[in-house]
Amino acid sequence: MKIVLLQTDIQWAHPQVNIQRAEMLMKQKPAADLYVLPEMWATGFAVEPEGIAEEEHSSSALTWMRQTAKVHQCAISGSLAVRVEDGSYRNRHYFITPKSEVFYDKHHLFTHGHEHEAYQSGQEHVIAEYGNMRFLLLTCYDLRFPVWARYGWAGQYDAIIYAANWPAKRQTAWEVLVRARAIENQCYVVAVNRVGDDPVSHYEGGSMVVDPVGTLLARTQKETEQPLLAELSLDTLHKRRDHFRALDDRDVCVNRNVYPMV
Repeated sequence: MKIVLLQTDIQWAHPQVNIQRAEMLMKQKPAADLYVLPEMWATGFAVEPEGIAEEEHSSSALTWMRQTAKVHQCAISGSLAVRVEDGSYRNRHYFITPKSEVFYDKHHLFTHGHEHEAYQSGQEHVIAEYGNMRFLLLTCYDLRFPVWARYGWAGQYDAIIYAANWPAKRQTAWEVLVRARAIENQCYVVAVNRVGDDPVSHYEGGSMVVDPVGTLLARTQKETEQPLLAELSLDTLHKRRDHFRALDDRDVCVNRNVYPMV
């Protein structure tokens, strides 16, 4: 499967500008099977969403994702800040195909940045199936919590997608944890970050694709808005898992209450 990570320089609170930037990058890497955008790619990481987050039912960014998937006959993934029907705000990670869509609400809200004060966290794992591959959808701060991503407990999947706004001052953690999640779960990890600045942080990117043994398959240049092409192979994944069967010896959570969702 051909995937393209869209490492964008997000314009603060301007969905139309950010849609145009995503389109520009997609044109540079046409005919991919899946395009992946960063966290809150249409607005920037808005921890005070009132007046910035779009209403889900009328979101221009979500409408664009749906239309793009149909026009280009591809899947597109990325998170948006939206207000949903019950009036709550969600950091919602969408995975949209030409025929269907699913979404994951970020579970680990970034309390250090006060995200939890405005958004409601999700309580369920979500796996999107597309092109014979299974993608676990996760978002930014979720990267720091290995139990939440654990293969088997989170579900059976072939790859994890992390949509992120991960600041440059914590770039070392990003580099290490992305590879760790791939190695411990023997899966591909697709991790897309942004570049540029918002009112709080600077971002240098470092979007990457890592294979099931932790090998870096592709990585963006730092500080540069760009698309990144990589290819995921189910045959390679199955051979790696069959040859070195570490997942057979993983800790199995018999009682889910051992790991409470808080």
